[in-house]
Amino acid sequence: MKVTVKVPATSANLGPGFDCLGLALPMYNTITIEETVLPGTGIEINLMSEREIIDEMMFDNIPKDENSIVYKAVAMLYNSIGQEPSELKINIQTQIPITRGLGSSASVVVGALLAANKLLGSPADTTALLSIATEVEGHPDNVAPAILGGFVMASQEDDGSIITENLNWPDEWDITVCIPEFELSTNIARSVLPEAVPMADAVYNAKHLGMLIHAVNTKDEKLMKSALHDKLHQPYREKLIPGMKEIMEAFKHEDGIIGTVLSGAGPSMLVISKNYDLDKIKSTVKDIWESLSIKSEVRTLKIETKGAEIIEE
Repeated sequence: MKVTVKVPATSANLGPGFDCLGLALPMYNTITIEETVLPGTGIEINLMSEREIIDEMMFDNIPKDENSIVYKAVAMLYNSIGQEPSELKINIQTQIPITRGLGSSASVVVGALLAANKLLGSPADTTALLSIATEVEGHPDNVAPAILGGFVMASQEDDGSIITENLNWPDEWDITVCIPEFELSTNIARSVLPEAVPMADAVYNAKHLGMLIHAVNTKDEKLMKSALHDKLHQPYREKLIPGMKEIMEAFKHEDGIIGTVLSGAGPSMLVISKNYDLDKIKSTVKDIWESLSIKSEVRTLKIETKGAEIIEE
């Protein structure tokens, strides 16, 4: 028996929503798990990319055995019902660019969990799958929208439980995803963050996160433009991302541009707009990165309202 799951890309944080906000985007990884019939074959993980060779070269640094986060997630699910993983063949077809801040690792963890859960007869509900995925990933901002779809607020509580709430992203707000052709690992992006921040910065982000939630609920573009500012992660990561400052400055005072934020840990960026010339966004971003000898892919997308789904079994 084999099961195939399609999982959307995700973008976390959205400025002040550090580690607690994320949205799903219509780019997908497809994960297939098959129980093999030959005993003793162990774990087999195969990665295939629809993208350029830069991502395929990075596969050399991704574990394809029991050290893989994919296998760890599956093993945790099996162990939760008192079983050990059987011989498994896991195929991962990637459309989501790797190490670009678009939830690629979260997508494969979620896809593997849903596929394995189906193979086991669906012993785990959504809450349990969220908990396991969060434990593997470290925080729920990417795994929650990957599982649930849409725009999600998520929190891992002190007892380990996960609280989620889907918010209604306004259909008229366009999201332009700007993906540079260089990678930035989450570990490096995390390493530049301070262990402690000034109280004033923490209060600043708390205020802006509240503003952001209200702005989304009321479709208030003016409030959203103010709300998207952040002091917990973007100022520290800016030095790791050539062109980030220039791109944010280019759209800062433009009517119709609601805001520009890092996607997750970066280096991809999101430009949120309403009734703005989308071709102008594309050309502006591409020109800035090209001036730094950086190629890029710029796409305007709508939020993916569906989360991970089984497409074959």
